[in-house]
Amino acid sequence: MIEISTSILTVKKESSTKTFYDLEVAGTDYYHIDVMDGKFVEKNTEKMMYEYANIIKQMSNLPLDVHLMVENVKENIDRYLPLNPSIITFHYEACKNDEEVLRHIKYIKENGIKPSISIKPATNIEKIKRFLPMLHMVLIMTVEPGKGGQKLIPETVEKVKELKKYLEENNLDTYIEVDGGVNKETVKMVKEAGIDIAVAGSSIISAEDFKKAINELK
Repeated sequence: MIEISTSILTVKKESSTKTFYDLEVAGTDYYHIDVMDGKFVEKNTEKMMYEYANIIKQMSNLPLDVHLMVENVKENIDRYLPLNPSIITFHYEACKNDEEVLRHIKYIKENGIKPSISIKPATNIEKIKRFLPMLHMVLIMTVEPGKGGQKLIPETVEKVKELKKYLEENNLDTYIEVDGGVNKETVKMVKEAGIDIAVAGSSIISAEDFKKAINELK
């Protein structure tokens, strides 16, 4: 059974505390924190996501799955460290070179957090293979990052299969997470491709029954 990381991007501010509580009761495995800076991606959610992450930490012991869609990776890692998230994911494409990627991985690990790299739909798996032994997880974007409610790009499922095959052949226990367009229709496809964690936002938050929506995905 896969785990579900619920994206809280579309949660309404006035009912946020109740929604976070209801998501925990409904059985989400993680809260997915979509941090966007308005530069790496168009949307800016920095203020809202930090506020939401703080509310969650005060009321829940469930792990935070922080996804940084930002240009200034180090600054944002530092911002979230005091909240002790379970996972911090940064984008390969936000780094100038491999040395910078390695610096971020090392820094996240040194602070007792699980490091993860995300790649956009157009980025090849080859680019991140050398980092896999050091990573807890790889987040494969199944849509272009920065907007909620997009449809899953079918070609990205092949990327999941390619990564899964490589991890098995090299005896690596790196997790695979996908983010974008995951709903009860598309989840079967990514599950069969070999994912461990699925990020779902709209399909859960817009559902009348969170528990039913999460169970259907699992």
